[in-house]
Amino acid sequence: MCGFGRLRYASLFSQPPNSPGRSGLRVGLTGGLGSGKSTVAAMLAAHGAEIFSADELARSLMQPGQPVFTAIVDRFGPEVLRADGTLDRAALARLAFVGGRIEELNAIVHPATIALQEKLTSEAFARERDAIVIVESALIFETRYGNADPHQRAANEESKSWRTRFDRLILVTAPEEEKIARFIARSGAPENDTAREALTSEARRRLAQMIADAEKSPQCDYIVRNDGTLDQLRDHVDRVWRALRAVASEPAN
Repeated sequence: MCGFGRLRYASLFSQPPNSPGRSGLRVGLTGGLGSGKSTVAAMLAAHGAEIFSADELARSLMQPGQPVFTAIVDRFGPEVLRADGTLDRAALARLAFVGGRIEELNAIVHPATIALQEKLTSEAFARERDAIVIVESALIFETRYGNADPHQRAANEESKSWRTRFDRLILVTAPEEEKIARFIARSGAPENDTAREALTSEARRRLAQMIADAEKSPQCDYIVRNDGTLDQLRDHVDRVWRALRAVASEPAN
């Protein structure tokens, strides 16, 4: 450990982690809301890692004309559309999170996003065999959709499906109050105490829906504690990067 709708997808795992004939490294970077994982991702990108953000990929798949977009509208109805025909993400979030329909949304978005992650990862290795490819995702542990084949899903969950996708896992942690403060800050300055309380409640609700860091930590290879200065965080990330480079340079099994 380091202290410092109905959619079809091609097979995702044609070349599993640590398989013969493949060098490079597939890394999962995760952390709860407000943990600072995007900051860590940017630092790793500066070292030369190829970063794929699950949020950004999902957003691209939710654009009009995409199968995911169509499936969402079919499932949740026209009330999730803006006047210009794009998704009203706030309305969709209310239906999914507050309305108790998050698994319906995840069943549409997660398989497609994971499939795109795998496609882009394979393309990155084709360009550079010893690349370190990092998928930044808050829900690596929470998602039920680590395999495109629903018949394999149950067995895949029992064997910890994230280990079929990644060679190494990084967890970014922070105290809960710091996570909440960061969420409020990036949501814009609250106009009054009522708005601040609403954002605080929203942050706590989202955090409660995620697996606690204490449960994730034993499953991860590197823990980055983001509870100090930016320079301290950068130092932790530098150490993790050196460790990843050392693993990537090892001969393939």
